[in-house]
Amino acid sequence: MSHTLNTPKRSRSRRAVYLGWLRKTHLYVGLWGAVLGLLFGVTGILLNHRSILEIPVAKTVRTSAQLPLPTQALASPQQLSAWLQQELKFTAQQVTQTKSEPAKQIVWADRSLMQPERWSISLHSPQRGVVAEYFVGNRFVKLEQVDATPIGTLTRLHMSVGVSAFWVLLSDSIAGSLILLSITGLLLWTQLHTVRTVAVMTSVGALLAGLWFLWSA
Repeated sequence: MSHTLNTPKRSRSRRAVYLGWLRKTHLYVGLWGAVLGLLFGVTGILLNHRSILEIPVAKTVRTSAQLPLPTQALASPQQLSAWLQQELKFTAQQVTQTKSEPAKQIVWADRSLMQPERWSISLHSPQRGVVAEYFVGNRFVKLEQVDATPIGTLTRLHMSVGVSAFWVLLSDSIAGSLILLSITGLLLWTQLHTVRTVAVMTSVGALLAGLWFLWSA
């Protein structure tokens, strides 16, 4: 008889321990998410309303220049990219694209001309972006630079443009914390009661199945 009476009490105590652990997890994960969540939330609102409110989130300052090449020959786009990184103070992680187009015949002003091999390199950081264009044989490389405004810089950080791997992992941690907050919030709402838990799991499963169906359709 005593064993029968103690079982419900032990069961309630175990559930209380789980709920206490969930509350603490929800609290600390929410604190971490609030730190960078504020930045992502503000820039997200600016992006959503940039057209209606005419917020200059896309406003940039564009400049063009010609940069003389070094005396030693650059034999490949990769060598040009490495030289530009050093000259323009970019890191290797901020080179987003390097490509080469072979020489080809083009028509210009009713004349057939041979266009030399063309190299193009894109470098991006949160504060600026540079697109370099070089035709093999020239003594200079053409640069098109885009400097972001302060709001534009925040926007580029929001979209992880030209950032390091550390920032990408930091952004991923915010996304992960939101997922964890959702899970712990749902479990706290159910209070770990069987009926509520099953209802929540069924609803989430149906939502995921619907999203998968729309994605694969």
